[in-house]
Order: sequence, then structure tokens, then C-alpha cells
Amino acid sequence: MAKVFSLNEKEKQVCVGLARRSIKNFFENNSALRLSDAELKKLPKKLFEKKACFVTLNTGRERDLRGCIGHLQAIQELYKDVLDNAVSAAFEDHRFPPLSERELANLHIEVSILTDPVDFEFSFPEVLYKELRPGKDGLIIKKGHYSATFLPSVWKELPKKEDFLGQLCMKAGLSAEEWKRPGMKAQRYEAIKAIEK
Repeated sequence: MAKVFSLNEKEKQVCVGLARRSIKNFFENNSALRLSDAELKKLPKKLFEKKACFVTLNTGRERDLRGCIGHLQAIQELYKDVLDNAVSAAFEDHRFPPLSERELANLHIEVSILTDPVDFEFSFPEVLYKELRPGKDGLIIKKGHYSATFLPSVWKELPKKEDFLGQLCMKAGLSAEEWKRPGMKAQRYEAIKAIEK
């Protein structure tokens, strides 16, 4: 049986710390942070495992979304994915203008480390609806050329399954009712969430 990946609180804080440092480095050097050999030796070993992550940026008291970008498949070591996705979330999320340096002080950073997506087998939409686990499942949907994902954290804003599925379809460029029709493919995954203290 495969060993389940986990992070303790100290390792989680290293992840969010790297994300913040990478964003600050971009303001200073116009690039994502690259760690020295000495810094790499101090990193927790788990951060060298190939893992996919998303970096989510929120601002202000209301924690308004300010950027969210990541990978669904593991393409590189976790620490590198954190460094790269932090910069992408801050400066390349086309839904928002690039982050300004003055916003850094009120920036809240979350890193979501994803499990590998697995096919969500269902013959009928009712099965998808019934077996979807609010608060736990992240979901990827695909239909034709359209696709989109919601991280598990989106359940906080969309706690009802119908809303979650409908909004995800709309994010993909489909109608809100599309998940009820044949031909939808889906994968699900879970996430370990690291929140900046």
C-alpha cells in the first residue's frame, strides 16, 4: 500500500514562507526565487518529493481572492512548484491585475498540496452528485475541449453540491446544468492545506 503523503505544521509553514519569499524576490529581481545549496540543505526532505500544488492569494479583512494558480499533476519537486506558482498567482492570474508591492503587507497566502487526481467513475449524474464529498474533494471536469477545477477549499464558498457543480461547469465555459447531461468526465483529488500564520 502506498504511503500517504503528509506535512506537519512546521513543514507547512516552510511552504508558505517560500511562497512569500518568492513573491518578494520577484519585486526585487523580476524572477521566482531560486534557493542556494545551503538553503536547500536546510529544507525538509518531504519538500523534495514531486508534488503538484496551488498557491492562493487573498487580501484584506474579507480575504478577497487575489490570485490562484497551480498544477494538477506533479511536474517537479514540491518546493519548486511552490516558488513558481507563488509568482504565477501574484503576477499571471489573468482575472486580476499584477500584485503591487504595497499589497504584500495585507496578503494572506495558502498553499494546497494535491494528491494525484483519480478518475471519478460514474454512469449517471446522480452518482456523481451522491458520491461527491463536500469539504474533501477537489474536482476536475472535462467535456470536449472544456475543462476546469475547483480546489477543496471552494466548498467554503459553495457548500451545496448543486452550486459547486454548477459554478464549476460555468468556470469551464459550460452551462450550469451541464453536469446533469451525458458525456462529462471527472477526476477528484484531495489537498493538504498550508495557511500562513
